[in-house]
Amino acid sequence: MKIGSPVPHKKARIEIIPLIDIMFFLLASFMMVSLSMIKLQSIKVDLPTATARGREVKPDIFNLAINKLGDVYVGEERKTLTELYSILTNKVQANTNLPVYITGDKDASHGAVISVLDWVRRAGVQKVAFAISPAEERKP
Repeated sequence: MKIGSPVPHKKARIEIIPLIDIMFFLLASFMMVSLSMIKLQSIKVDLPTATARGREVKPDIFNLAINKLGDVYVGEERKTLTELYSILTNKVQANTNLPVYITGDKDASHGAVISVLDWVRRAGVQKVAFAISPAEERKP
């Protein structure tokens, strides 16, 4: 004969939500520990420089030049920044994907180059590249 208990009998339940929280915590901990264990070892190398130069003037690219005094030239003509802006806005209206190629003298001030870049961006140009000259060959 079975004797009943005055205390009601409850079935045991396993709660999954706290288990999921613990698993995410362990996963994040192991990921952080494994990332800190990786040692990035690299050596400094002197990368080679290109000696061949490509064609500097391309017909579909708008070329700008900045001399060491900060003057802006479009082709062979000296332009002010407002003239440059009006020329560029007209070109951008004709070609919304107009690339601009800025060539600056190595003695040009940083401020002059950034000022020209600002006016180019104001005109709506999205593609801007800066010209650099290849390094001279090094003698061993």
